[in-house]
Amino acid sequence: MWVTLVAGFMSLLDVTIVAVALPTIQRDLGASPAEVQWVVSGYALTFALALVTAGRLGDALDRRRIFLLALSAFVACSALAGAAPGITWLVVARLAQGLAAGCMAPQNSALIQQMFRGPERGRAFGFFGATVGVSSAVGPITGGLILALASGPEGWRWIFYVNVPIGVLAVLLGRRLLPRTRPSGKGEVDVPGVLLLGAGVLAVMLPLVQAEAGGLRRLWWLFPAGAALLGVFTFRQRRVLARGGQPLLDLRLFTQVRGYAVGAGVGTLYFVGFSGMWLVFALFFQDGLGYSPLRSGLAVTPFAVGSAAAAVVSGRLVDRLGRLLTVCGLGGVLIGMGATALVLRFAPESAATWLAAPALFVAGVGSGSVISPNITMTLREVPVRMAGAAGGALQTGQRLGAAVGTAALPGLFYLLLAGDEDNFRNALAISLGAALLGMAAALCLAVADWRRDRGSGKHAHGAGEAAGDAVRSGRSRAGRT
Repeated sequence: MWVTLVAGFMSLLDVTIVAVALPTIQRDLGASPAEVQWVVSGYALTFALALVTAGRLGDALDRRRIFLLALSAFVACSALAGAAPGITWLVVARLAQGLAAGCMAPQNSALIQQMFRGPERGRAFGFFGATVGVSSAVGPITGGLILALASGPEGWRWIFYVNVPIGVLAVLLGRRLLPRTRPSGKGEVDVPGVLLLGAGVLAVMLPLVQAEAGGLRRLWWLFPAGAALLGVFTFRQRRVLARGGQPLLDLRLFTQVRGYAVGAGVGTLYFVGFSGMWLVFALFFQDGLGYSPLRSGLAVTPFAVGSAAAAVVSGRLVDRLGRLLTVCGLGGVLIGMGATALVLRFAPESAATWLAAPALFVAGVGSGSVISPNITMTLREVPVRMAGAAGGALQTGQRLGAAVGTAALPGLFYLLLAGDEDNFRNALAISLGAALLGMAAALCLAVADWRRDRGSGKHAHGAGEAAGDAVRSGRSRAGRT
């Protein structure tokens, strides 16, 4: 369990840890702002592109082998990124690193599905959810700390090198400790489906990851093109299933497995606000208040502490409370972040960080009660043979939500500053308010699901079990189990 969590933590941490080092990388390598932006956005792009396909390959072939190969590639690409003599080398290494991370990520949740049952699975997903939430929150802190310790113009290289010893140890322990797995599905892979899904996700994400370089204005036409490609992908998956073939993504996950569709929707909407607000905080503390990268990261530490503690505890409560736990968590995030926005807007600058700490802690506790339970409720009733593709699809939605948030919220922040360069506090408060809109939409979806559970009088676990049985029996009738 800990081998997979360490690997997952590294891959998700690398989404945000590099952001604080971008100014140093740009100066040291003589890169343009558009080139250096690809160091972050290129990783996020290839990460999202690989998720569903890698999950399906793990289901069809061997999850353990794919996990270890992807982890080894991630470590090698980290070393190449750290040794990059120029910006082109660095961007290519980051693209390959994101691809390796995307191949590794769905195997984590699939191995949990395969290795744990009953209450143990809830606890395991609790740790997994903590890893997802905390890795994103502590990225700026970790990056600032590494830059503070590795002094000099090339200190940024240690942001990548730090993955190497940890990753090598994880590979060695993984080879020894991870149980060998047998394929839980047929070995065939829907290649046209892979191409359609990859092209669709690329078309939707490319304008978003290039937003700071004018991507939304230049590449807006890719949004309808991506929607059309994803529509064709959905149609093809239905046709493949109707013919008795093996689809890349079994759409019955969304229609017959209790909680999967709602959980995927809650995760996508939540990550719109959750991912975007960290960049807004970094801009506010560093550009507005003149904090160093380390001090900027430490300012949001109460959120990370609350999130880590709550995620582990909530993994044990999810079986008893079900969707109500997510509803309460989302409410806590809305209250805590709303209070944080007000404090940072109106409190004296000298004391604003300290006064905002309790509100950030409350928001962190709420977040830990959202991400971990939502992952558990979304994936726990998925048949094991579909676990990789299901985990990949769930994380693809989260990556898309994160791409929207990281494009929209900093853009709004800069737009609000355009008329008044000194009005950082007002820009922060309004941008955080916009982030809360996505979380409020997730809350509405979670409340509707909770009320439906109460109205039906069914425990979510039992309902999900019946749905999973329906998927399995449908596969049996088709002669494919």
